[in-house]
Amino acid sequence: MNNPVPTAQPARNPLLEDWDSPYGLPPFSQVHPEHFAPAFELAMQAHRAELDAIASQQQPATFDNTIAALDGSGRLLNRIDLLFSNLTVSDTSPALQAAEREIAPRLAAHENALYMHEGLFGRIDALFERRQSLGLDDESMRLLERVHLDFVLAGAKLAPDARLRYGKMTEELANLTTQFAQNLLADESGFLLPLREDADLAGLPESVRSAARAAAEQRGLGPNASAVTLSPSLAEPFLTFSARRDLREAVWRARMQRGAHDGEHDNRAIAARIVQLRQEQAALHGYASYADYALADRMASGTAAVLDLLAKAWEPAKAKADEDRVRLAAMARRLGQPTPIAAWDWRYLAEKVRQEEFDLDDAELKPYFTLDNMIAAMFDCAGRLFGLKFVEQANPGLYHPDVRLWEVRGRSDTLIGVFMGDNFARPSKRSGAWMNIFRSQSGLNGGTLPIVINNNNFAKASPTLLSFDDVKTLFHEFGHGLHGLLSQVRYERLAGTRVLRDFVELPSQLFENWALEPQILERHARHWVTGEAMPQALLDKLAAARRFDQAWTTIQYTGPALIDMALHSLPHGTPVDLAQFEAGQRTVLGIPEDIGQRHYLSHFQHLFAGSGYAAGYYVYMWAEVLEADAFGAFTEAGDPFHAETAERLLKHIYSAGSRREPAQAFRSFRGRDPVVEPMLEKRGLMV
Repeated sequence: MNNPVPTAQPARNPLLEDWDSPYGLPPFSQVHPEHFAPAFELAMQAHRAELDAIASQQQPATFDNTIAALDGSGRLLNRIDLLFSNLTVSDTSPALQAAEREIAPRLAAHENALYMHEGLFGRIDALFERRQSLGLDDESMRLLERVHLDFVLAGAKLAPDARLRYGKMTEELANLTTQFAQNLLADESGFLLPLREDADLAGLPESVRSAARAAAEQRGLGPNASAVTLSPSLAEPFLTFSARRDLREAVWRARMQRGAHDGEHDNRAIAARIVQLRQEQAALHGYASYADYALADRMASGTAAVLDLLAKAWEPAKAKADEDRVRLAAMARRLGQPTPIAAWDWRYLAEKVRQEEFDLDDAELKPYFTLDNMIAAMFDCAGRLFGLKFVEQANPGLYHPDVRLWEVRGRSDTLIGVFMGDNFARPSKRSGAWMNIFRSQSGLNGGTLPIVINNNNFAKASPTLLSFDDVKTLFHEFGHGLHGLLSQVRYERLAGTRVLRDFVELPSQLFENWALEPQILERHARHWVTGEAMPQALLDKLAAARRFDQAWTTIQYTGPALIDMALHSLPHGTPVDLAQFEAGQRTVLGIPEDIGQRHYLSHFQHLFAGSGYAAGYYVYMWAEVLEADAFGAFTEAGDPFHAETAERLLKHIYSAGSRREPAQAFRSFRGRDPVVEPMLEKRGLMV
């Protein structure tokens, strides 16, 4: 019998020690990938001991000794997990990816053991059954109800054999979603289109050329080379401006085919297996489909409500796109380009039409949108609305040199949290934009201040110039960041962004509105060379073109949302060939080939890099209904920074976390339920 070779363990593990860094930040420079597995093991053991202690108490269950105690448990595990999950998406490495593959199923098993803990759930269930007699305040009642539902939806009420099967499925799903995300990152970071000749740069404005040079240098091609990557902040401007139709097609196809080709990074079978497991998961809970199971804990209480909303935008958008296509085809003929147009032509031709009809060139706008100025703009808005001040700290010693850190101070100059910004694309970072936390706000045991981070994937250059879509993304993620920073609740389970999935996008999408405010643009949209404010004529043209090409944007989003709902509405036992299913849906829905989809299933990480947005990609439009109506409160007040309206917004939305049911929270702010018309009007889709 061979004795196993002992694995060398580090002499000390900073993950298990007190973190005495400023603000309680992780000791980034001391942490290495090999620290995580042993730290997770000890932290999970400690958490299990806490759970056993709660469950085995001799005293009868009370809110404090069971629900509040559960909310306060697992702090060591949580801080390690938050650090690990941030690093694996923001600055990963082969060693971290190996650790992730090892740890993901173990974390899933631990979470499964938590929710299947019979003694613990017995106490929670007993409290839930007599909740009306406990004399709880509203926030405590909300926590009890949320915790109980968490356990039920995670399988706590399943029969023993079903619980065993459920646990095996959650571990397999953890492996599969991890592999899906890693495959996607490998595909994205592995693509590089060198631009070797002057002809390859035809049509590109200087801002895109500068970003292409920076991308080539980052990939080791040398200081004088240029290249295109699949980072949206470089690939999308390239598709918009490049006069080289063949190169546009190459970039478009590479983006579309991520995860959809033979080889070790093929995501098609992985996604199909995830769907199969989700079907079984829903069936074990007694639901007809995974969509029904997922929507049990959403504002939209069923698929009919989701499909009704998406339909209100889908057909009008297709009709409007038919009109737009005529103008784009005419432009193509004038430019000597072929018709019918293709998907890699639409952005390019739309930009030409926009320049002609509105005398507005995105290349003319970009010099006024430097990253630093737009960060100052969003901080200015937060100050005017909520009295916040952001004080940058030099050399904070974070996980990457590009990351910046600000103290966040309230009206009385009191520290209320820490905000970090990681804004640039790199090969070690997943694509997209997101908000995350390193520590949650809570009000118990002296309270904890939130540590919030925003990640973007802007193309790094000197200076970094943003498109207006990039500016909206920056503001969007900062809206999430404010939701975490301004949280004022007692219990961590209810803090910040831990709200229903179709409510979580309200604070983020709402904050985008302030990026368009003339007084903000007049102050902060300054030319990076001259420092001059954006001319009024250009501001007027930007406002006039606001609804331009919204049909294309709506179809790009709504098509994948409808496919998501169709895929996750399949009953248990339905086999799925991912490519065949998606092609069939494109035909059924009538997705125009020359527009296509923002996300194809093989790289749709909203659905398959985790479960949060599965049967839930619709939430962006659901939240857009809320935000378009909500911003109307400021319009009606006659001031985008109206103090009384901003105070209501802070009280009922940004600081409230999940303290109240979201529909009630919206009514408290707006004075009524939302209506859909402002969203349709905003998109130019009123019929």
